[in-house]
Amino acid sequence: MQAGLERILPAVTKPARYTGGEYNAIMKDKQKVDLRFAFCFPDVYEIGMSHLGLRILYGVINERENYWCERAFAVWPDMEEQMRERNIKLYGLESGDPLDQFDVIGFTLQYEMSYTAVLNMLDLAGLPLRTKDRDERHPLIIAGGPCSYNPEPLADFIDIFSLGEGEESLLELLDLYQAHTGSRYEFLVKAAQIPGLPSLYQVSYQEDGTIWSVTPTEGAPAVITKRIIEDLDKSYYPEKMIVPSTEIVHDRVVLEVFRGCIRGCRFCQAGYAYRPVRAKRADTLVKQGIALCQDSGYEEISLASLSTSDYKQLRPLCDGLLDWCEPRQTSLQLPSLRADNFSQELMQRVQKVRKSGLTFAPEAGSARLRAAINKNLTEEEILHACQVAFEGGWSSVKLYFMIGLPTETDEDIVAIAELAQKVLWTWKRHASNKARGVKITVSAACFVPKPGTPFQWFGQNSREEFRRKAYLLRNAITARAITYNWHEPDTSFLEAVLARGDRKIGDVLEAVWRRGSRLDGWGDWFEFQRWMDAFEECEIDPAFYANRERARDEIMPWEHISTGVSKEHLLHESDAAYRSEISPDCRKQCTGCGANKLLNGGVCDA
Repeated sequence: MQAGLERILPAVTKPARYTGGEYNAIMKDKQKVDLRFAFCFPDVYEIGMSHLGLRILYGVINERENYWCERAFAVWPDMEEQMRERNIKLYGLESGDPLDQFDVIGFTLQYEMSYTAVLNMLDLAGLPLRTKDRDERHPLIIAGGPCSYNPEPLADFIDIFSLGEGEESLLELLDLYQAHTGSRYEFLVKAAQIPGLPSLYQVSYQEDGTIWSVTPTEGAPAVITKRIIEDLDKSYYPEKMIVPSTEIVHDRVVLEVFRGCIRGCRFCQAGYAYRPVRAKRADTLVKQGIALCQDSGYEEISLASLSTSDYKQLRPLCDGLLDWCEPRQTSLQLPSLRADNFSQELMQRVQKVRKSGLTFAPEAGSARLRAAINKNLTEEEILHACQVAFEGGWSSVKLYFMIGLPTETDEDIVAIAELAQKVLWTWKRHASNKARGVKITVSAACFVPKPGTPFQWFGQNSREEFRRKAYLLRNAITARAITYNWHEPDTSFLEAVLARGDRKIGDVLEAVWRRGSRLDGWGDWFEFQRWMDAFEECEIDPAFYANRERARDEIMPWEHISTGVSKEHLLHESDAAYRSEISPDCRKQCTGCGANKLLNGGVCDA
């Protein structure tokens, strides 16, 4: 532990964020390891420790006796102030050693608004921000996660990006690094030959600001395709998980039932980026869930996937877990449910221990717009799911929507209020316990066009248009039992800029960081004008990235990145959206997206 650290912890909020020493944290003798890796999550401890990917990769690396993976998280401003005053560098929680003493530092990029936290963590670690200013004395800086499908905004700060699932590619990279004896640049050239690891690309621009070319150098491939794990039953999953010493967002055992999604919602980056579908066997999951509960002492299990109710073996999985959970008063949670396959029998058994509220995501209020976004869900199915819930004793339902979707009209906005009213009428007709009252929550997020989706060419609504639509919806909701929540569009606007940005955005990121941006995902610390001032300083128009409709033949900043889904398929789905035409889910009919080619057998587990 660095000198002075123990003296500042009593002076900051939630000091347990910074102490380490949790149950199941892995300690090693640093004199006996060949490589030290710092897994950095660019948000605070409570968020980062809830991330399943951190727990998996932490265990994958630490399984190697000669490698040691430690954790580091973004710090709250009060902690940063204390650290800078006393020249304390950002450190690994396990050893307390400064991050600049590590060999490799890896960031997971889960959210675009965390980019300034990445820069701040590098600076707190005493490291130069930009790749060009680092040499053999400094750790290698890598980054992965869903935001890496457009690595360009951070390309000047990160040495190597990792595309897709990192359980295998990360170890391949670390093995190469540990064995390498040449210069830093020679290592980057060698690493570029590992599939899924982009790093050596040059970008040129046209006079109108669009990209002229993305050119690989030093023998790097023209297109980098993401890595996947084919057999999840045989892949690593932690038998022990770190038990946090302070409350975190998802403080429970988490079981990942499958990766990918069969649905093909046209707005959803995760639905395309995580293809093809691969599932674990129910018996594997039951064993893992029981073992993790017994080791950790947790009394809640949550099933994780993009659409849990689409898991083929959901019934035997729940039966196997509940046979163990019920006698021990351990609850089982099924998030990511779909209204079209909501089962009263299953939910009643699952909720025996603890009955929580239900959440459904219609995404759009009208049938036409749901068809346009390929949310294959009818109003009848939504209302039937609510009827089942109300008859079963539930009295709280959350409905998630988006505003600003492609082809949206004012009638589609008003239809959200009309659908919520019909849910209320359904409660009045079918509730088994009206004395408890009902709470219906309508939440509306601002649509953000994301790379690798059929809507990547679509221009985002302006902030003024988002606000107009939000007020339209608010005024259309009249029932007191319906609560309306909506997101201010400022962060969604910047999220779109960063999601679809190119390498020029890196200058804006550094400028806004130098102006004080740190934890931009937190409303307490987000300041929109600071970002606008940074754009003006760098002479960059953010609307060029967020609000501009992209030409079909325009070269995207992520043109050299492939999720496995073909551009032809994305264009087909984009055209289908403007016809309000539904594409079948993968279980009914393969739509030929191309992701199955990532599997040796060529057949996904849809």
